[in-house]
Amino acid sequence: MIKKEAAHIRKQFKMDHDQLHLFDILNVYIMKETNEIYHCERQPFAMLDREKQELYMANFRKLLTGELDHKLFELKFLEEAEEPSQVMLHQGLVTGDPEEWQDLMLMLVDKMLVDVKYEKDAVITFVRGQYFRPTKARNDEAEETGKDEMFSHPFILCSVNSTEQQRKTLLFDYVEREFKYNVMVDPIIKLSTPEQGFFYPSVTDNYSDINRILYCTGSSNNPNPHFIEQVLNAERSVTAMEERSIFEDIVKEITGEQLDVATIAQVYESIHQVIEDHEDEEEPPKLDYRDVERVLKASGVEEVTMEKVERAFETIVDDKNYEMKANSVIPKFTSKSIKIDTKVASITVSPQDLKYVRQVNYQGKRCILIEIDEDAVIEGFTLMSENLS
Repeated sequence: MIKKEAAHIRKQFKMDHDQLHLFDILNVYIMKETNEIYHCERQPFAMLDREKQELYMANFRKLLTGELDHKLFELKFLEEAEEPSQVMLHQGLVTGDPEEWQDLMLMLVDKMLVDVKYEKDAVITFVRGQYFRPTKARNDEAEETGKDEMFSHPFILCSVNSTEQQRKTLLFDYVEREFKYNVMVDPIIKLSTPEQGFFYPSVTDNYSDINRILYCTGSSNNPNPHFIEQVLNAERSVTAMEERSIFEDIVKEITGEQLDVATIAQVYESIHQVIEDHEDEEEPPKLDYRDVERVLKASGVEEVTMEKVERAFETIVDDKNYEMKANSVIPKFTSKSIKIDTKVASITVSPQDLKYVRQVNYQGKRCILIEIDEDAVIEGFTLMSENLS
């Protein structure tokens, strides 16, 4: 799965979308005290009130929102697993019997309750449906457009949401002209902030991939390993943050702990160039030990050899053939910026402007020096220039 495919799936979840059909929705309420199913309810999605449909649609879009390897992870199912979830999901995908689909989804819920203690009551929502996608780009000049030929993608989506108790409030009764204490005991389902879930099957090159599943987490770079391994029976994926840390450790193993700012800037500029050179390709570019060697040499790092880079890969990841996604290696504090952390302040600059930043010693103290070509402004005030001797 690539970024465009994930974005296309998310865009389908709109009210009255002519290329999306949702068949059934199943809600399962889990009590935190007993960690058991308190209530479950299945019904055709079309039978829900429109207001409820809108809430669920917003929840599904929120679940599928995020960057790949940050909040969305394409996972491969484990080949050997007892009662594999892939089999349950595939059976649920192809069955036309709503009762059988419900029974299969409840089997998945049972797996979610093993060795897990929910801190709050939770609601697990399953929806099954299908969306359509043109097999080719639409040609407005042709008699028959690309929309005349469509790929059909049946799917199952799951969202796990926690609940919260309503706040105690004080109301004013206009009729009785008195203040009243209002206590609502019904919990609120937090549909605006799904905690995790999945979309099955994943999509690759516009085809459904039944051997992979898209796992979604509500917290960036924080997938739930128990849910992935024990519930989905899938291989855990490396997050972008973890991969960036791997890259940094490999570079430190080769160059040492300290690098000058100009070299760091050139390293990230070189990687960014790799990304731009491959932006038209379907698969995101990856960096192996040969690529890392070229990047470091191009950035002016001295005494870099192929053997040294291979040893660094084997030391850090125990695999000299390991490949890192270039997009994960680039810092992601903002879209294209690098964060400089100090005790006093955090500074963000673009990789190409990192060359204007220096760490210097002034009067026995370490300082950050930033070269600028215009006056600095703080809260509307222009700073006075000082001459340092």
